[in-house]
Amino acid sequence: MNNIDREKAAQLLVTPTDLADLSKADARSVVSFMKFERVKAGAIFIEEGEVTHTDFMVLILEGDVSVESEAASADGGIVMSNIGPGSLIGEMGLLDGAPRSASCTAMTNLDVAVLSREAVLELIKDNPAVAARLMLAISKRLADRLREANHNIKLLGGFNILLQQELDVLQGSAE
Repeated sequence: MNNIDREKAAQLLVTPTDLADLSKADARSVVSFMKFERVKAGAIFIEEGEVTHTDFMVLILEGDVSVESEAASADGGIVMSNIGPGSLIGEMGLLDGAPRSASCTAMTNLDVAVLSREAVLELIKDNPAVAARLMLAISKRLADRLREANHNIKLLGGFNILLQQELDVLQGSAE
């Protein structure tokens, strides 16, 4: 990958929606540990429930991805989001290597930069300060997403209470 592509990857890595707490210099260091790949349109490159080879995250450089979950729908899957350039996916797998929580399908041809846990361990040896800032930025991003999920769970709980109250009223009027 040429220097222009690496610079683009570094700029995308620190967008406000991704790892904005990293400096551009930090991002350039992280990008130097990433592998650049192409993914063909239609390919499922992360599969929900996958248990092997899950210890990496992906930065979308070009193209569009559909993120889907089978667990979210009884009839075979639901699109959770569509994401494009500058989006990060797979941070949880990078940290814990646990099974994937969603599937990612390339809607178009993709150019991606992949950061593996092995590469992060090398970054820790070579530049521990940048590695620490990277881990803090990823942790902050995950904490923000957890707070949003908690907020959504509270909203759903409120809807459940209202629904139960409506059902109680309907049952009372039917008796």
